Amino acid sequence: MRVLVTGGAGFIGSHIVENLLQEGVEVAVLDNLSTGKRENVPKGVYFYKVDLRDREGLERVFREFRPTHVSHQAAQASVKVSVDNPLLDFEVNLLGGLNLLEAMRKWGAEKILFASTGGAIYGEVPEGEEAEETWPPRPKSPYAASKAGFEHYLSAYGQNYGLKWVSLRYANVYGPRQDPHGEAGVVAIFSERVLKGEPVTLYARKSPGDEGCVRDYIYVGDVVQAHNLALKGLEGVYNVGTGEGHTTMEVLEAVAQAAGRTPQVNPAPPRPGDLERSVLSPHKLMAHGWRPQVSFAEGIRLTVEYFRGR
Repeated sequence: MRVLVTGGAGFIGSHIVENLLQEGVEVAVLDNLSTGKRENVPKGVYFYKVDLRDREGLERVFREFRPTHVSHQAAQASVKVSVDNPLLDFEVNLLGGLNLLEAMRKWGAEKILFASTGGAIYGEVPEGEEAEETWPPRPKSPYAASKAGFEHYLSAYGQNYGLKWVSLRYANVYGPRQDPHGEAGVVAIFSERVLKGEPVTLYARKSPGDEGCVRDYIYVGDVVQAHNLALKGLEGVYNVGTGEGHTTMEVLEAVAQAAGRTPQVNPAPPRPGDLERSVLSPHKLMAHGWRPQVSFAEGIRLTVEYFRGR
């Protein structure tokens, strides 16, 4: 097995690369370093600084490395950016993804694992419910629409060209190495700002001053174990979440407790494209033996300690 990890210099991708190396798998990383960091890539791993929109660059990667499997973690991953610039989101997530599928088809790669979104693809999840894989996608943002669209392409490539595929619909992933300078990683943002004694912005669920949106937070180590399981044998669509919802205020309180600080909180209106509530059902994946191992409180503690160490 030879695995090409797109976005392998990024947050989730770099953890996946480390796990694959521990499993004895030959790995290469493709990343344009727009958000990823070269130092996240372990020494000795093949590294290609290539953008998914660069067809010739992709051709070179596949010609040289000849991957049998692709872990597709690279993406334009910001809901806000997708709302502000939907064309960029389309170019990276759909056109770039199709370039990748065509390279796989040409060079005979047999399976792709796709980092989809459970946190955005289902739309609003009513109180007391968990979104299941059988729910129809109801994208609210161009980002979610591009993820849903690429899943349809995966299905079409599977039916027409025999490509094996699995789509892992991630909940809100957090943990060490998450970028605190974007807008997607609220745990990382809070961790860095609280430790520095800086004020934090709490975006509202409905109106400024409420506890914020409800999300299903999953620790990156648990995501890696789901990825490992999927690589070895799963096909189709699987949620990767905990089935538990936490408000943004609960995240802030957990970060503040782990950091031993009391932050200044600036209430703000809801952000365009944000869902009020998103919680995933993990039961389909759990039927294959996977279980989240890291609790919310422990995951927050580990993340805060990582940022404290920086």
